[in-house]
Amino acid sequence: MDFLRNIFSIFFKKNSSVLGIDIGSSAIKVVQIKKKRGRAVLETYGELSLGPYAGIEIGRSTNLPPEKIAEALKDILREAKTTTVAAGISLPLSSSLVTFVNVPIVPEKQIADVISLEARKYIPVAMSEVLLDYSAIPKEDSYSNEDQNDLSKTTEKKNQDFLVVAIHNEYINNYQAISSISGIEPTFFELELFSSIRSVIDQGNKAVMIIDMGAGITKLYIVERGILRASHIINRGGQDITMAISKSLSIPVDEAENLKRIYGLKGGPEYKELTEIITVNLDYIFYEANATMLSYQRKYQKNISRVVLTGGSVLLKGLTDLAKISFQTDTEYANPFSKIETPAFFAERLAEAGPEFAVAIGCALRRLSEID
Repeated sequence: MDFLRNIFSIFFKKNSSVLGIDIGSSAIKVVQIKKKRGRAVLETYGELSLGPYAGIEIGRSTNLPPEKIAEALKDILREAKTTTVAAGISLPLSSSLVTFVNVPIVPEKQIADVISLEARKYIPVAMSEVLLDYSAIPKEDSYSNEDQNDLSKTTEKKNQDFLVVAIHNEYINNYQAISSISGIEPTFFELELFSSIRSVIDQGNKAVMIIDMGAGITKLYIVERGILRASHIINRGGQDITMAISKSLSIPVDEAENLKRIYGLKGGPEYKELTEIITVNLDYIFYEANATMLSYQRKYQKNISRVVLTGGSVLLKGLTDLAKISFQTDTEYANPFSKIETPAFFAERLAEAGPEFAVAIGCALRRLSEID
């Protein structure tokens, strides 16, 4: 595995390469790409579990201090044989508050003040403790309901929807410390949801739901025309499945993790109990996801055209089959490596690994776009 990942590094010399870095709760993923003939080209990539740095099993969520994370980041950069320090780094969704506000249309110079006032209703800390950003959500080209009356149309024209993001300064400071200690030079920090959207969604008018299942939590994003329209966090992920297996079968956590990875939902009659445990936990996640989907469809009178699965914990045997039954719509694994040029002989392996590297690739693509 490590040899195959590092083999890319022998094909390229130092150049205007960039890194995308995804620091998750259970692992760090890095991707290095460069621009060649107008195309993003993969140079190297790698993944490192954080469990051992916290003295716990692989696959478990961690809460490491910046110094430990920087140590792990330096280790994976060395293992992947990266050749640049230019990077974009993702921030966890849990570090932020993401909300949507509807405010009166005002002159551009007043927008920031109006949104700041509105955002205070949702932010539980002093505004001085957060970094606030926002973007306007384009209005619909037409109204979905033909029976809307003139009054509602007039009200709509007088207001504007905004996506508002508030990130606590503590997280920014921690990630700046991690970058400094590890020698990385990021030009931006961005929420992981925007990185995922960039790497797994193509421009289109239809609404798509992304399910990003990590070790500790599962994130849901509904995207339309490349714009985030809804998000939701489910406080359950791959780690919960592992712990349920460990408790139910009275086996060590590392053994439970191995069983989950090897057999998943495809263990057959011999592992019927394992299948039942995993199914119960996935049913909970899919129930919450379905509720989010239905809420969006009722609010906007639009169907979700497909579901895209991403995150390391979706690589569970049999998960897509269960997801298709649950959502009753097209369901597929994310393939972010399709956005970049890769060696043909390695395409199948990269497609399989794609869901794990969606965030890192999304960061790398944005960083590459900054280079003229």
